[in-house]
Amino acid sequence: MLEDAWAAAQKAQPDLIIYHPKAMAGPHIAEKMGIPRIMSVPLPILTPTSEFPSIVFPNWHLGGWYNRLTYRLSVRLAWMQYRGVVNPWREKALGLPPAPRSYDEMKLANGEPTPTMYPFSEHVVPRPADWPDSTIVPGYWFLDRPETWQPPADLQAFLDAGPPPVYIGFGSMAGRDAAGKARAAVGALRKSGQRGVIATGWGGLSAEDLPPSIFKIKAAPHDWLFERVAAVVHHGGAGTTAAGLRAGRPTIICPFFGDQPFWGRRVAELGVGAEPIPQKKLNADNLAAAIAQVISDAQIQQRAVALGEKIRAEDGVG
Repeated sequence: MLEDAWAAAQKAQPDLIIYHPKAMAGPHIAEKMGIPRIMSVPLPILTPTSEFPSIVFPNWHLGGWYNRLTYRLSVRLAWMQYRGVVNPWREKALGLPPAPRSYDEMKLANGEPTPTMYPFSEHVVPRPADWPDSTIVPGYWFLDRPETWQPPADLQAFLDAGPPPVYIGFGSMAGRDAAGKARAAVGALRKSGQRGVIATGWGGLSAEDLPPSIFKIKAAPHDWLFERVAAVVHHGGAGTTAAGLRAGRPTIICPFFGDQPFWGRRVAELGVGAEPIPQKKLNADNLAAAIAQVISDAQIQQRAVALGEKIRAEDGVG
């Protein structure tokens, strides 16, 4: 990955590099080429703030000192994990000396904060007041479907045949018990009396012998499908959460790990969905209760619609 990034940069000869930290090569290529860099990641994970901890740490309410400490630890632990790969590449490919053990990706060589863009909506995560001016929240970066895309005829027919269904899909989060998750999804739809669209994703769900009220798809563009459903149930990835909220649909997040519990909490705190259901606790009964809640609660639906309108009014890509 590092070698491919350096080859691409030499071909492009860029004036600026915008990079995700997990791509790792960005700041080092910028250093080699003598050009500016902007870090970008779609979740508030690296820029220190006293308002809340880094999302990879426990949400302990210990005060601002603890919250800020978690960000320093996040950056330091990430560098400790990957410096054994990055430093030999810096020397061999870029001709640069190894970065020190104290290297901090969130600081430039002159000590100023690294310019950073967090592509999510301030209506979903308000920008912390103590972030530096060089850190901005422009709004979500959506990659919409091609204008030529058309839904499969059987999917369109299912949607036209009854009231809007509930979408259930866990994306790339395969888990160890895909069949069990499918049983929970099917059972929840039956118990709540809702039609459903189950997305099998990249192996996240296995669903066979479904009743006529439930339709199985491998995948479909979220910007098209979510406008046509009553609610969305998913793992809580940053992109899927954004798509559901933009569509103005009530959300139920069933997180696995990483940033997913954070987005689950935000959905609940904003009042646009149910409390998150961790995957280890997911079953037909609690998912059915959550579906019934978001389908019947007019205030949740109204708040979801209002938030969707605010997100659609933003132009994060622009």
